[in-house]
Amino acid sequence: MNTQPAAPLAPGDVLDVVSFEVEAGKIREFARATQTADPVHTDPQAAAEAGFTAVAATPTHVVVAGHHRNQQEFVRALGMDIKRIVVGSVSWDYARPLVAGDQLTGTRRVVSDERKDGKRGGTMRLVTLETVWADPAGQAAVTQREVLIERGA
Repeated sequence: MNTQPAAPLAPGDVLDVVSFEVEAGKIREFARATQTADPVHTDPQAAAEAGFTAVAATPTHVVVAGHHRNQQEFVRALGMDIKRIVVGSVSWDYARPLVAGDQLTGTRRVVSDERKDGKRGGTMRLVTLETVWADPAGQAAVTQREVLIERGA
């Protein structure tokens, strides 16, 4: 029986795949939480007048997928210590707007895994992840990039 931990994932490896529906109620929650005043996020008529097929999601809406992911499992798969991780950055590149009713599947891959000397000593690990959020036809709607930083011990 092999008791060795699995090797951490490498650049190009798939970290996880998660699916969710863009829900009108969640869009309203995000609009309220981010103090978004544009009625296309809360009013179906305003959204239709602006050319949307349903209320439009706020720009950072795909972060709701975090509620569908097992955070400890993906950190373990990366070989990182969850107690030492901070999010360095997150960015989104939209191919099209998201609207209520969209079904999305996100495939998250490891883009890079680097180590750098910290300014206060120790070594930091920077892992860049990329999630392509696609519709049921396989068309990318949003590409999300995030950098996780594991601080030195």
